[in-house]
Amino acid sequence: MIEESCQTFVSDCHVRVAAELIRHTWDPVVLSALRLGPTRRNELLLRIAGASDKALTQALQRLQARGLVIKVRSTERSSEHPGAVYQLSSLGESFANGPLAQLAQWAADNQAELTGPSTTS
Repeated sequence: MIEESCQTFVSDCHVRVAAELIRHTWDPVVLSALRLGPTRRNELLLRIAGASDKALTQALQRLQARGLVIKVRSTERSSEHPGAVYQLSSLGESFANGPLAQLAQWAADNQAELTGPSTTS
């Protein structure tokens, strides 16, 4: 349940906390890309069209700091695929598969109104 004090939109309002999770352009995109499962950084870079190496690195760092993404050592023993993979934490899964997925669906359902000509004069 949302506290009554949040109606005043103070700095500790739950809306602000939630909005902070999608404030950076690439953070929600990275979370959505990781919904497909654990992924290597280079694969994420290819999967996310338009993201620079720097932008992806910064997004992964922010998401790890918030506890939404974790970096785990790859289980593949092949020297061809050394390193780590990124995956959603349980908190990240609950956000990416819940409110973030619902927000994306809402945007898809209302795309015409969101991108169409303005009706205000």
